[in-house]
Amino acid sequence: MTPGDLRALIAGGETRTVEFKSEVRAEFSDGDLAEAAACLANNSDAEISWLLVGVEDDGRITGARTRHDDGRTDPMRVQAVIANKTRPSVVARVHIVPLDGVGVLAIEIPAAHQPTSTSDGLFKRRVIGSDGKPACMPFQFHEMQAQQAELQRLDYSALPVRDVGPDALDPLEFERYRRSIRENSGAGDEALIGLDDLELAKVLGAVAFDSSGTVTVLGLLLFGRPEALAAALPTHEIAFQVLSGSEVEVNDFFRWPLLRTMDEFDRRFRARNRERELAVGMTRIGVPDYSPRAFREAVANALTHRDYSRLGTVHVQWRDDRIEISSPGGFPPGVRLDNLLVTPPRPRNPLLASAFKRAGLVERTARGIDTIFEQQVRNGRQAPSYERSTEHNVALQLPGGESNLEFVRMIAEEARDERPLGLDDLMILNRLHRERRMTTAEAAGLVQKSEGDARATLERLREQGLIEARGSGPGRAWHFAAATYRRLGQEAGYVRQRGFETIQQEQMVRQYVVENGRITRREAAELCRITPRQASHLLSRLRSRGDLVMHGSRRSAWYALE
Repeated sequence: MTPGDLRALIAGGETRTVEFKSEVRAEFSDGDLAEAAACLANNSDAEISWLLVGVEDDGRITGARTRHDDGRTDPMRVQAVIANKTRPSVVARVHIVPLDGVGVLAIEIPAAHQPTSTSDGLFKRRVIGSDGKPACMPFQFHEMQAQQAELQRLDYSALPVRDVGPDALDPLEFERYRRSIRENSGAGDEALIGLDDLELAKVLGAVAFDSSGTVTVLGLLLFGRPEALAAALPTHEIAFQVLSGSEVEVNDFFRWPLLRTMDEFDRRFRARNRERELAVGMTRIGVPDYSPRAFREAVANALTHRDYSRLGTVHVQWRDDRIEISSPGGFPPGVRLDNLLVTPPRPRNPLLASAFKRAGLVERTARGIDTIFEQQVRNGRQAPSYERSTEHNVALQLPGGESNLEFVRMIAEEARDERPLGLDDLMILNRLHRERRMTTAEAAGLVQKSEGDARATLERLREQGLIEARGSGPGRAWHFAAATYRRLGQEAGYVRQRGFETIQQEQMVRQYVVENGRITRREAAELCRITPRQASHLLSRLRSRGDLVMHGSRRSAWYALE
């Protein structure tokens, strides 16, 4: 830790991974050190957290006291104190960093692999408090379980439920599970159909393999009688709501087993979901308000990935222009809004997720999120959004509204002509249809891949005659080709797009000359993000209209207002 590194860390202020402690008014004791170290070690947000002793809450550097009899602070002895006063021992690294004439005690604390306490049994963790500021708060047992599940060190669905035996399970739900495998032929595990109830429960992990026959959380969720579920798993609740403006038309709550709930929600979905037909050559295809596959996958994801250790309700809300599905528990560590489409699957409840896959209810590849996005876009609607998710809640929006049938027709025609479009292709075309243009960098962000991968996709779409590019370098912009605009019934869109670019470039050049007095061909190319040849044509056009006057010749030429 260098003084420059420490100053940069302090400039960022207190966060969930950085804590300041002052010793101006009172000494920060060895017990205080251990408590703060255990708190930061329980933070799963980062591999490393920092405790900075000798820094005020506002970032002023006041210095840490000397902690040992010889008039100095021995880093190794501080490390030993922290290790001796935490359980399991926190192996910290301690630095004494001189800054502004004083010494700051900078303690590097690694994330713990299991809940960590002080030697006195005090559990705390670093969170954002109700005032919006980071603080060390009590670490409750159910929060420990939730954290371990998020880190995939604990499968909550595999935990046994005390004093609950096989009599709490409903034989009808076992038959429902077998029926799901039959109805999803080829997607489920058909070897499970011939097993009796107890054998099936043991194979899935619904009951313990030993002679006790203790039911697990998974067993209750899949096969439990409603009264047993309500008594033994009170955190389990699912709501189906229909909202029209501020009016609540339907507001039903369920504590049923998961497959029964899925069947009920599927029935309600089919009753409300309208469908239009579209002719593509000799074939007629259905264009629903919402894709049944996307809806089913989204509901299944909410049920299998929710945090069952946390009180809360899975909400399925049908609104005038969208469906919203939310579930308690944030994204697992490493999963963010900007890598949802590419990060490896990280199920919060692996045993439950496996049971759903074996029943054929979700994608066996565990890439159900791809299905949600692809089905939504393929039906000519906006891409799904997870932007309203928080650290405690995952919220998915499936936009509704009128579908662009010509866009759907174009996608179907490409498939018919043996040019099927993948998810990245569909995402890019969908965004271009709504925003008219994008750069390669924007396409990379959209599909959550490298610019090289995005450029390869864009070039493939260009070769198919669907899009074309304008300009060069980082500012190269992509938009629909003229033929694509015609297929979408928007012939004027191509003319407007190209015409807008020309007008915009001319205005940019004029403004540049007003502000700088002159412009060269190279400067015009950089300004408008076009090739030097295109810049020459642009400047010649402005010159022929009398907007600019050319001075000099050839490579030394420059242009001014007069």
